[in-house]
Amino acid sequence: MSAPANATDLLARTPLVDGHNDLPWALRQLDGPEPDLAAGEPRLHTDLPRLRAGAVGAQFWSVYVPGSFTGDSAVTAVFEQIDRVHRLAARYPGDLALAGTADEAEAAFAGGRVASLMGAEGGHAIAGSLGVLRSLRRAGVRYLTLTHNLNNTWADSATDEPEHGGLAPFGREVVAEMNRIGMIVDLSHVAATTMRDALDVTSAPVLFTHSGARAVTDVPRNVPAEVLSALPGNGGVCMVTFVPRFVSTVVADWDTRLADAMTAEGLDHRDLHARNAFARRWDGPAAPSATMDDVVAHLDHVREAAGIDHIGIGGDYDGVADLPVGLEDVSGYPRLFDALLAGGWSTDDCTKLAGRNALRVLRAADEVASG
Repeated sequence: MSAPANATDLLARTPLVDGHNDLPWALRQLDGPEPDLAAGEPRLHTDLPRLRAGAVGAQFWSVYVPGSFTGDSAVTAVFEQIDRVHRLAARYPGDLALAGTADEAEAAFAGGRVASLMGAEGGHAIAGSLGVLRSLRRAGVRYLTLTHNLNNTWADSATDEPEHGGLAPFGREVVAEMNRIGMIVDLSHVAATTMRDALDVTSAPVLFTHSGARAVTDVPRNVPAEVLSALPGNGGVCMVTFVPRFVSTVVADWDTRLADAMTAEGLDHRDLHARNAFARRWDGPAAPSATMDDVVAHLDHVREAAGIDHIGIGGDYDGVADLPVGLEDVSGYPRLFDALLAGGWSTDDCTKLAGRNALRVLRAADEVASG
């Protein structure tokens, strides 16, 4: 078989696996009846025509719950989000197929449908219960992001004040139980101390489902160099995000000014709803734009720091207000892969980035769980 001439050819042959898309929560937040995603929805970054144009082969849909939901309300909300993903697959059976394993994801792709996997964002959603964790896994959730923007009772977040020094003892139990039941540990959002603790505890490869490299853009949400260098020993994958303030230093500096202005008004920058509302009315400087080159810089760095076997893509569409120029919605992936091919990435490199690495982690989680 000849080598693909461009990204369109490459992504027709290998499934593009994106690690994180917040469409389920974005739909929950829209006013009025749920839109027809088959007809297109300009208020969102994601709909079925643009998923097709973007050659998305498999998507981890985030069943996200804000940190303002706690206890029983968080558990209820996360299962409502799981139900939403199931209902989306039932509503669009010709386009979406629920998948729980790498084999099922590849079968959906081969059948012309977008494999729909799930990841729960925020360990607070288990409400301190391993029983809830196991119930999420039985419902089809394949990864748990250990924290969101706030600490929970057992793990420190990258964007909160240290409380546990990484993982509390119960957090180590959570990671061990995730290994046992085949749920992938997602280390996006967590503090560097939590990353290191989780890597010490886990017996399965981890994911960073939507993170950048701190050496390129020095923000707490990105992965430090020493953690990236530890990924080959673990087998894990850093799925590089498109979030502008994580991939562009110029945007990150603007966001720091926004955070300071919010703090001055007694508002919490970590509250995504409050942040977006404040940014719309703020009389400060206009937000600068990130570019595709910014994303490529992170991809190049992670490939160098962790190795080509430890890199993937996690756009975070419908989880942020704006995206880099050229990657404004889910139709943009082929443009990114064309840029990488033109920049010297090999076909094999791009195949690993697109999905081969992420699917390997998914298979490894099942292998560890099966003993």
